[in-house]
Order: sequence, then C-alpha cells, then structure tokens
Amino acid sequence: MTRLSQVGLPQFLAILALLAGAAVALPGIANPGIVFLAGLAVIEIVIALAFNFLFSTVGILSFGQAAFILVGAYGGAAAIKFAGLSLLPALLVAGLVAGLLALAIGVVALRRVEGVYFAVLTLAFASLAYLTVGKVAVLGREDGLTGITRPAVDLGIVEIPVVATTSFYYFIVAVGVVLTAVMWFATNSQFGRVLRAIRQDQERAGFLGVNVQGYRLAAFVLAGAVTGIAGALLGPWTQIVTPDLGHWIQSTKPILQAMLGGAGFFWGPVVGAILFAVLTYATRTLVGITEIVTGGLLLAIVLAIPGGLLGLTGSLLRMIRRERSR
Repeated sequence: MTRLSQVGLPQFLAILALLAGAAVALPGIANPGIVFLAGLAVIEIVIALAFNFLFSTVGILSFGQAAFILVGAYGGAAAIKFAGLSLLPALLVAGLVAGLLALAIGVVALRRVEGVYFAVLTLAFASLAYLTVGKVAVLGREDGLTGITRPAVDLGIVEIPVVATTSFYYFIVAVGVVLTAVMWFATNSQFGRVLRAIRQDQERAGFLGVNVQGYRLAAFVLAGAVTGIAGALLGPWTQIVTPDLGHWIQSTKPILQAMLGGAGFFWGPVVGAILFAVLTYATRTLVGITEIVTGGLLLAIVLAIPGGLLGLTGSLLRMIRRERSR
C-alpha cells in the first residue's frame, strides 16, 4: 500500500476521481437519509485528513480540532445569517477565523510544550471555545444558530442555486475534492518534505537552517483553516450550528478515523471516515447505546489492527506475494 510520502500524482488523481464519481452517483441510488449522512461523511473526511496531516506528516498530536470545527461553523453561519454573504465568501471567512485561532493557539502552545502536553493544552483551548460560544447571546447561547440558509454559489459571471438538498450535497463534494487536493499537495510538496524532516529530527533540521517553529506553526494554521472551512459546511447542510460542535468528542472522531483507516497512509482517514459513517448508520436503531457500540467496535479494530485497515491490507498483499514467489 502507498504511504504518506509515496502517493504519486497519477495515483492520487485516479483515486480521487473514483471517490468523487461514487459520491456524485450516490443520490441517484440512495434515499435522502443516506445522502445526508454521506454529506456529513465528506465533511468528516476533510477534517480527518487535516488532523492526519498534523499527526503523520508534522508529528503534532492535537486534541483540539473541535475548536476549529466550532469557530468555522459559527463563522460561516454568521457570515451567511448576519452579513448576507454567499457561500464561497462565507467559507473563506470561516477559514480565516479558524486559521487565526490556530495561529493564536500555535504561537502560545507550539513554542512551549510537546507531545502529550501539547495535546492536553489544545484540548483545554477547545473546551474554552466550547464554553465561551455557549454563553454568547448573539450566537444563540446553548441553543445555537438556527435557520441557516443555503445562499447561491456566486462565481461572478453566474450564480448557482444550491437550495435543494441534492444540489448542496454536490457542492459539499466539490469543496471536499478541492480541500483533499490541498492536503495532498501540502503533504507531497517541498513544504511537506521539510515537515517530515522536522518530524524525524527537529534538532538536525534546525542545524541545517530550517525554521522549525515557523514550519510547524504554518502547518498548524493550514490544518486549522482547512478544518474551519469543512466546519462551515455543516451550518447550511444541517441548517443549525450548536456549541456541541466544540465538544471534545468532535476532536476524537478524526483521531479514531485516521487510526482506523491507517494513519501512515494518505487515504487512511478517508477509509476510516467512510467506515465510521457505515457503522453509525448500521447502529442508528440502537437508541441510547449507538456511541457505545460504535466506540467498542472501533476500539476492537484499532487494537487488533495497529496499522489500520490499509496497513492490514498491505500486509496481506505482501504475504500473498511471498507465497506466490515460493
């Protein structure tokens, strides 16, 4: 299987086109409920890719991604509801707000702590954002913002209406494709190669003249902005945003999804997010214990397959090749 630093452009484009084609074809064969869950899955895929970029490429373990989901969702919803912006400017506002928050957190945290201490500190920032938003009157306090509309996509020369559920689903898929491409180029560009060098040996990278803290901060801001843009899609899709988007559970989802699919692979978070969505749908009738069943299944898979599903697939393929060579 192909690891993070070995995903070639032709292979990436082929897999991305296959996934996008399957997503586009889904409304024609599935009921509206499944299409709604698929839209949420696309958003979660982008969030998981952004987390895995930090974790596997940079070596930063963040437990605070929910903060960027939260401010992105509220930033985008406020831009639509209060400022009357169309979708694309609203997404840019959400990305800017989330990126600025990531910059503020990164300046404070990245220079002072590492490893698990950084993870705990980011969790604390996310909890602070969660509690703060829930007390702001203009943002609806704990009830959140409701009645978020789906404004047209203004391309300058033409406006594309996306009020219908299927139309907005296609918009989510399009944004997901673009953000996935952004994460791939960030991982496989010279910027990504420098980040991997920093992850392997920070002291040696610094000795060679690399601005270690600057690169790590830039990666953290990029991941935060991408997460915020993905979060901004939640408001128009569900037509409500609440402080629960900043709950610590939202930070654990991308971690589980990356580990489930295989954190060492670029497409690992995608596989994990899709399987996570399938498990959620399969346990939808287990009222009150859905999270327990889903969490138990995921925990069992993660413990039994440390390399994730893609790691297991790669091991099986190598085993088959060795048997054939004998």
